[in-house]
This record gives sequence, C-alpha cells and structure tokens, in this order.
Amino acid sequence: MQRRGALFGMPGGSGGRKMAAGDIGELLVPHMPTIRVPRSGDRVYKNECAFSYDSPKVRGASGGALPKRRNSKIFLDLDTDDDLNSDDYEYEDEAKLVIFPDHYEIALPNIEELPALVTIACDAVLSSKSPYRKQDPDTWENELPVSKYANNLTQLDNGVRIPPSGWKCARCDLRENLWLNLTDGSVLCGKWFFDSSGGNGHALEHYRDMGYPLAVKLGTITPDGADVYSFQEEEPVLDPHLAKHLAHFGIDMLHMHGTENGLQDNDIKLRVSEWEVIQESGTKLKPMYGPGYTGLKNLGNSCYLSSVMQAIFSIPEFQRAYVGNLPRIFDYSPLDPTQDFNTQMTKLGHGLLSGQYSKPPVKSELIEQVMKEEHKPQQNGISPRMFKAFVSKSHPEFSSNRQQDAQEFFLHLVNLVERNRIGSENPSDVFRFLVEERIQCCQTRKVRYTERVDYLMQLPVAMEAATNKDELIAYELTRREAEANRRPLPELVRAKIPFSACLQAFSEPENVDDFWSSALQAKSAGVKTSRFASFPEYLVVQIKKFTFGLDWVPKKFDVSIDMPDLLDINHLRARGLQPGEEELPDISPPIVIPDDSKASDIDESSVMQLAEMGFPLEACRKAVYFTGNMGAEVAFNWIIVHMEEPDFAEPLTMPGYGGAASAGASVFGASGLDNQPPEEIVAIITSMGFQRNQAIQALRATNNNLERALDWIFSHPEFEEDSDFVIEMENNANANIISEAKPEGPRVKDGSGTYELFAFISHMGTSTMSGHYICHIKKEGRWVIYNDHKVCASERPPKDLGYMYFYRRIPS
Repeated sequence: MQRRGALFGMPGGSGGRKMAAGDIGELLVPHMPTIRVPRSGDRVYKNECAFSYDSPKVRGASGGALPKRRNSKIFLDLDTDDDLNSDDYEYEDEAKLVIFPDHYEIALPNIEELPALVTIACDAVLSSKSPYRKQDPDTWENELPVSKYANNLTQLDNGVRIPPSGWKCARCDLRENLWLNLTDGSVLCGKWFFDSSGGNGHALEHYRDMGYPLAVKLGTITPDGADVYSFQEEEPVLDPHLAKHLAHFGIDMLHMHGTENGLQDNDIKLRVSEWEVIQESGTKLKPMYGPGYTGLKNLGNSCYLSSVMQAIFSIPEFQRAYVGNLPRIFDYSPLDPTQDFNTQMTKLGHGLLSGQYSKPPVKSELIEQVMKEEHKPQQNGISPRMFKAFVSKSHPEFSSNRQQDAQEFFLHLVNLVERNRIGSENPSDVFRFLVEERIQCCQTRKVRYTERVDYLMQLPVAMEAATNKDELIAYELTRREAEANRRPLPELVRAKIPFSACLQAFSEPENVDDFWSSALQAKSAGVKTSRFASFPEYLVVQIKKFTFGLDWVPKKFDVSIDMPDLLDINHLRARGLQPGEEELPDISPPIVIPDDSKASDIDESSVMQLAEMGFPLEACRKAVYFTGNMGAEVAFNWIIVHMEEPDFAEPLTMPGYGGAASAGASVFGASGLDNQPPEEIVAIITSMGFQRNQAIQALRATNNNLERALDWIFSHPEFEEDSDFVIEMENNANANIISEAKPEGPRVKDGSGTYELFAFISHMGTSTMSGHYICHIKKEGRWVIYNDHKVCASERPPKDLGYMYFYRRIPS
C-alpha cells in the first residue's frame, strides 16, 4: 500500500508523528489529495485528525474515541477531567471530513461530491461502536428511578442504632451481603450470588412478613449515596432522603466510604488500617509528571490490570519490544488494529511512557483549582478501555466488570505475549524459568526428576512462624468479645511473619496426592521438593495470601512480611540426580479410557454449585469431569489442588488416545512432517505474490493459520529466507526423514540468583473478588505510588503488605 506523508499529532499531545496503517485507513482517490479516514475506536479531534467532530471547547485529551448517549443526544468524551455527564452542556452531533494537508472540510453526509469508497468508509466510522459502548451498553441510558416510598417512608422510633462494624444477620450467623431495613433497622442477609457473596434471603422474608419496602446494603454507604433496593418495586432505586433515613439509625453518610466496586467488606473497620497504610493516607504525597509517570483511569474494578501494566512497562525489555518498535508495529498492524495485541500493547505503552498525558497543570489551571478549593493538582491519566476490551475478550472473568486476581491477570498477559511474539523477540523471556521437581517414593526411596516452566515464584505464608503470637491471641479474644457485645472493635493486630520462614516453607517437601509409584506399579505415598533449574532475569514473587475457609468462602491472610530489598536464592539452585540416588523406572501408569457417557453427561448441578462460588465455569466443568461426577465437594477439592495451574480456566479438552503421534511431534518440534503446512494454504499465500519460502515459514510460525500468517509476513519485512534451509526441510518432510533434529526447550535467561526489589503490587480487601490494587515502583532512586490515575512520590512504601513483588537480577 502506498503511504504519503501527512503529519498528525498524537491525541492530546503537541508532538507529531506519521500516523500508520494501524491507526487509520488510507484511500487514494483520483483528482483529490490523499484522504485518511480514521478507523472505529480512534480518538478524533478537530484540527488534529482527518475525520473530526465539531464539539464544545474542552481542555486536554487522551484515550480512544468514546461516543456516549445522554438524553437521546450524542457527545464525545474528549476530556480527561471535566465531567461531560453534568447538565452544564448541550451537545449536537455534526460530522465533517477533513482533507490534509490543505485542511479542506466537507460536511457529511455528502454523497454528491465524495467517491463511493470514501462515503462507505465515513458511514462505517459513524455507525461503528467503540469499546466503551460495547462494554457498557446499560451504563449510559438506564438511570435508577426514585422510589415512590422514599418521600413518605415510615421509620419506627425503636431506639435501634447501627454500629460502624461487626454486623451480623439477625436470623442467622452470616456477616456478608447484609441489608439494613430503613423502616425498623433490621439487619438481614440477602440472596446467594454467583460471586460467592450472598446469604439466605432473610431480608426478603422480613419484607414479606412486615411489608417494610426499602433496604440499603451495608458497606456501600458513601457520601455520594448507597445501594438501595425496593422490595415492593422489585428493583434498585434512588432514595433522595437517604441521609435523613440513615441518620435515624445513627449513621452519618458524610463519614462513610466504600470500595471501588461498591461492595465493601463488612469488616471495613478492621481493614481501614490496611487501606490507609497501603495508600499512604495521612501523608502529603507530591504528584509526579513526565515520561513514565502517567496513571491509568479506573474503568470499574480495573485496578488489577492497571497495577500489572504499570509494573510490566517499567521493565526495559517490554519498553523496547513495544514502544521501541512503535513505527514498525503501527506500520504493519492488521486491517483492524483494535484486534491486534501488539498494536494495543504499543499504544498503551506509548501512553504510559511518552509523558504526553502526564503534564503538570499550567498556571491558569492552578488558579482555577484554588478558586474551586481543589488544592490538590488534578491528574487525569489515560483510559485503557480498548486494551482491556481486547485482552479480556473470550475470557469469562476478565471480560466482566468484577474484581479479579492480579496474579491471574499477570499469567494471562504473559500467555498473550507468548502467543503474539514479535518475530524472534519475546519480552516475556525475562520471567521464564525452569523448576526442577524431585518426587520420591516413600516406600522404595527411589526418585524421579522432572522439569517444568514457570513464570512466578509462589511463597506460602508461614502463619505458624508469626513472631507476635501472644498479641494475636489477645486481639482475637478482644475482637470476639466486642462483636458479641456490639462494641467498637479493637485496633487491628497484624501477624508479623519473617520472610525467611516463608522461604523455608517453599523449600520444604510436600505430600503428593494420588502418587503412582512406577517401582511398585501401584499408588503409594510420595513427597515432592521444588528447586530452581534456572534463575530468571526478573523474578516475580507472589505471596499466597488467599485461601479458603471451612465455609468455602475465599479469605485473606492479613499479614506483614519483612520482604527484603536484596534477595539471594542461590541456595535454591537445583542439583539434579545425586550420588546414591536410584531413579524410578520410566513406566507410565495404566491408561484408564474414560467412558464416552462420562464426558457427555457432566453433572451440571455440581458445575453450577461450584460456579456460584466464583470459580470459572470451564474450570468447574473440568473439576466435575475429572472427579467422575462424584459431587461438588470432591470437585471442589480438585479445584483447590489445580487452581494455580496456567490452564485452570481453559475449556475442557477430552483426553486423546493417539499418544505415539503426539510424542513424535514433540521430539521433532516444528521440524517434522506433522508441521508441514497444507499445500492449499501455501498456494493461497503464494498467489498473493509472496515467495513460497516466506509462506512456509509464516505458516509454521503461526500454526498454519492463514490470517495470522499474513500478519506475520507483514510484521517481518526484514525477513531473509534461507532457501537452502527451507528446501532441505521440505525434502526431509516429504521423505519423512529428519536428521540431527533436537527438541527445542523453552528459552530461559539463566544467571545468578541475586536480585533487587524494584516494584510491588498490594491488595486491599478480604478477597481477590473485592477490594483494590495499587502499585509501587522504584524509579530514579525513589519509590513512586501508582494508584489508578494518581501518580505520586511515595513517602512510606508499605513493602511488608505487598501481594506480588518484582525483583531484577543484580549483575554478578
């Protein structure tokens, strides 16, 4: 495709760069200058982009074009700090086509003057939906109605006062999903929901018995409102007199606060210390501006994504792979850049690292903030909406608006990087390492050594090693007494765990369930120890703070661990088979071929029971299948054992029986007959003008996927075919002969096991399904806190309360 050189400013920035095919579509029209038409999802600005809308003058710009609806009118989200949902503006929709470089404007529609192709392209842009509208179709039209019972609500003068914490259902022992009836002050539980929050429906029963219509959810009360439900109207409603109704029971709305997703932990008083310490509340934090100091807007429970991406793009290898290759990636992006991982990663990385969206406010804006009594400089950040829409598509959890586990998203992102590598460059290599697993049969004392790939080190929490056990016991007794007597809870006492104890727990042997001993050819007791067969360049350490209680509800260890700034794990280096050790015979356990009926007749009731606890649906199906439909409890135990595996939430794949063929393919890697691209696909690519060698290489690199192979060819313009190699490989494949083929193992960057801490992600809340994540990163010798769109110099980085830690290797 011919490219001509018009310069465009990046959205919201003053600098210019040549817009690439990944950002816009280019049409060459006879007798007219080159017309560039932006694609769906691109942010558009008058005087900055070829296709523009006239809109009210507002300050700043960032993110993607986000058409919104309000009162049946269209407006564009062109600002980063002004509230365009307010009633201060009236908006009218007007579209124009702008021809560069003469800046000639043509009002649309204009069928008479424009060529048919240009008209079609303009119509496509106007009618397309951005990720904002695709993800949130209900958030910009539906507004909660005002309850008809709010104005004349009867409230009983029964002396009930609601304490700030320690709530419990009046009819059962549940302490979650509690609702306060605004008539008599009863605190009762709601229904059981799929996200593991819920109850026994006592709030609804109380309405049926008494007829009191309105209730408010405890834990959602903030100065801005709360979740109010009308049993009579059977829907969420607004209560314009909520502050007065709550004050009747001793609740002051102005002193309440909730979590980012509106689902506050019912023991928020217990957790307030954690929230304050991690967010460094009470300290005057200085905002940071410039390259690398750009925040990310919270899209509603997207803080897990923001924290991980801030840490990822603080690593030079990721900066070089994406932002460093920005011109090439944009120039060779596919026809629809919104569906290309590398384009979206590069776009996000540029936004975070360029500094164009992190500029200190000018003097006039500071004066305006002072006049509005906004003494803190406002930081806008960029919106990762399009990036989130792409990386979360087809994933049942990340595509939702619920809170997620940052560790699970990190592994999901690594998987995407692996699948969309840019040529031979793969930045995720810096995380990859090999784990040596030594399994010993307890009866015969024989051993087996195996290796597996991993991307993070999971450290157990050694609660038994707490150094303040006496304080913990005294606190627990005082807390229970306060809850029983409905008194204010005591100040939280957090368990203090030595890091050395966690490291020791990691290296200790663990029992192997259902171990099959090849020496005995029967099930036996076995123990497993894990060591590092290689050390990664960047070591990610996860503290396993989350577990399950006896009631199957996820819980979190609220602990303080003295994480070191300098970490030495060289003593965990694997040593392989030792003198005097005898290996277990290389005999596979007997194959049990599953009944076809077993696969097709999965107990859906057990699947739904597990899904209601918040586990991914596909994981629940696998758990029920692999435990032989023996019930939800047995399947739950399978989930606990396998939930940390990378493919935990992948769709259920029935076991195959062609072992020999797959074994041969694994031995020869991508070089054998099994990976020979189909001739019909090779013919399609060569018919487009590409060389046969290129077509074969591209298809092998993309698992014979035609569309991805074409993208691969365009993204490798510097590719020089080794014709002798390709011809030799074809001859070998046709003759089914492969000489000197060696299995290609995973690429690792082994080295010293000495590391330095440079970033950590912290979680606030009682489980991964609620709460908030923030990130601390050490840059230019000082710690910086990234709390969604706010980026400030850290005064007291809470390194002892982190959830994920990022270490870089110290050169030896």
